[in-house]
Amino acid sequence: MVVNSAPGDRAEETQEALGRAIGQAVGMPVLVAAAEPPLWPVVWVNPAFTELTGLTAADVAGPAAQLVSLAAEDAAGLRRLREAVQASRSTSALLRLRRAGGDWFWARTVVTPVLGADGEPTHWVAAFVDVTAEVDRDAAVAAQVEVVRQESEDLALIGTVSDLVMDLDDPYGLRAIAELLSSRVVAWAGFYVDDDGLHAADGVDTTRVPWGQRRQPAGAPGPFVPRRGDRSDVPDAVQRLLDGEGEGAVAIDFDVAADHPPRTASAWLAADLRARVPGGAELAHVAVLALPGRNRVLGLLVAVPREAAPGQDRVPGSALDERTRTILSLTGRRVGLAMENVRLYAREHRVAETLQRAMLPEQAEVDGLDVWSYYAPNVVYAQVGGDWYDVVQIAPDVVGVVIGDVVGHDVEAAAAMGQLRSVVRAYAFEVTEPGPVLERVDTLVGGMRIPRSAGLVLTTLTRSGGADGGCPTWSLAYSRAGHLPALLVRDREVVLLDGAGGPLIGFGHGPRSTARADLLPGDVLVFYTDGLIERRDRALLDGLAALRAVAAGATAVDAAGIGEELLARLADSPEDDVAVVVVRIPDLTDTSGHGGNVRSRRWQLPSEPASIARARHAVLRTSHAWELGDAANAELVVSELVANAVLHGWGRVTLRLHDTGEGLRIEVEDSNPTPPVATEGHPGRIGGFGMRIVERLADWGWRPSGSGKVVWARVRPSGPAGADGPAGPGT
Repeated sequence: MVVNSAPGDRAEETQEALGRAIGQAVGMPVLVAAAEPPLWPVVWVNPAFTELTGLTAADVAGPAAQLVSLAAEDAAGLRRLREAVQASRSTSALLRLRRAGGDWFWARTVVTPVLGADGEPTHWVAAFVDVTAEVDRDAAVAAQVEVVRQESEDLALIGTVSDLVMDLDDPYGLRAIAELLSSRVVAWAGFYVDDDGLHAADGVDTTRVPWGQRRQPAGAPGPFVPRRGDRSDVPDAVQRLLDGEGEGAVAIDFDVAADHPPRTASAWLAADLRARVPGGAELAHVAVLALPGRNRVLGLLVAVPREAAPGQDRVPGSALDERTRTILSLTGRRVGLAMENVRLYAREHRVAETLQRAMLPEQAEVDGLDVWSYYAPNVVYAQVGGDWYDVVQIAPDVVGVVIGDVVGHDVEAAAAMGQLRSVVRAYAFEVTEPGPVLERVDTLVGGMRIPRSAGLVLTTLTRSGGADGGCPTWSLAYSRAGHLPALLVRDREVVLLDGAGGPLIGFGHGPRSTARADLLPGDVLVFYTDGLIERRDRALLDGLAALRAVAAGATAVDAAGIGEELLARLADSPEDDVAVVVVRIPDLTDTSGHGGNVRSRRWQLPSEPASIARARHAVLRTSHAWELGDAANAELVVSELVANAVLHGWGRVTLRLHDTGEGLRIEVEDSNPTPPVATEGHPGRIGGFGMRIVERLADWGWRPSGSGKVVWARVRPSGPAGADGPAGPGT
């Protein structure tokens, strides 16, 4: 081996030092360069180096710095070598180097300085170890670990989406999913629902809120009504996706900046995205995915992709990489099916509830009694149950009260309830005596093969005396068929009317007895179904004890007030349908002004525009029955209050009417806790004067109620405020 010697008197010791250094590297590829910056010329390579790289001494003759910079690809390794050379110290680095044939290999490179007598490097020796197999193996393991990690993250993300989909009936359910996608996989995501018109959506609307009430950002266009079934030649990729046309009909790469034909779904979506997405004016390509239902596309999921990560190439023809496209596709399918289920859920609930409410009577006016009634389905279920009540004037001096419960929470239960109610009412008019009535009902139900069992209490109240101007007396007769006993409240003492018990309707095969009791002025009867008192966390007997305690401690002096106290204390979170009837025997000798018939009515209305008309009709009928005179002002006030509850609230709407003696008091309750505000109208559109109208016709105010609010108004008999000016909101 011959190595160029160092100049002058150092040649001999340099040669000796080089020999020692190279001797330590026998069998390894070695390169020696002279310590002559900045070129660092290569002065020698051994055969092992030539075998590893395919490069001979002649091939590498010249500047070592140029050779390494051209052949190496690993920037971190090169930086480490440069720092070591500048500090005149040994180091090692992992380099990716190029062979003579152009292919790459990984080499563990050890660089050692050869020091002269003055302690300064005279040469640099570089030894190489081919570790390509080890690096490739480690890279393969790391890639597999990364795939597993990413798949685990994706599964966790899809699991979170599935959890959110379970609550898609939440008003902001879609927004929550979009925000999750925006934080994890895309730059921005949003949902559009084709609900008789394409529009951006935060949640699944099952009540069909009018378009004018939907929130739109400034500059965003109004809803777009798709031309479903239109086969014109106008290119409209978004419309084709909504129609389920094209190969796969799952997703498209949508160019927001393109010149889309006017009056098309594509043009509308591009304009809406530019107004809705932050930085929308700079948007180019976005991904638009279908939300498929069972029979049609229900809407769209739009995603603005992030910049592609290293190694993540876009899917050909898509703005997304394969991983993101898979996540969004799975999300779209889950959301689409969940949307359809939510709508089916709501539709079935409306059908069953409409059927049941059609069978339930409006509270009847009965002569000589103070009666209040209440019914509410359990909204946890998609269906309603078979609870019912009936208050009917059987004869001039006889009033019938029945309350019952058919087992189940579905349309079949509601249908069975309707049949039983009709049968009991028909026999009560014919026979009157409760026991014999239930005997006949047993016989008929057995022949009708009604598939659901039912319990009920049938009660008749008979009046006697009072013809000469004295106080009439009332007697009570009742029979129970597997139902909880009614309560008799007298002077803050509660008696269970638990006599005349018997099996459920349809299971009685013999005589049924009738129990009796005499009633006094001021007595209160409470009829109820088990939904009022039954809870998972307490026994039924404990619930009954709680009901007795609340009834005994009621401070109200009328049936409506007592009923409201029962609901406030016991029905805050019911787990079943609830039906309650409170009957009070008026004390006509009471001179306090509270002994007569204090009148009150209550309705549960669905949160839909049709409820506004129902509320107006309810006020007209009630005002006529109570002889309150002209009801035009009350009709207008209730129309505005219920309209606000339907348009701006959520959940069911409760309407209460009270005859205060000084005018009609209207109460409207919904689940939105935000208080009403009297405005001077909405800029740019019609409306917004509702509470101003109410102010002119009534004293009004509001109060919190559970998770929502109650807005009340006391209609002035004389109409708008006169010379004294309109009254301000009450408290």
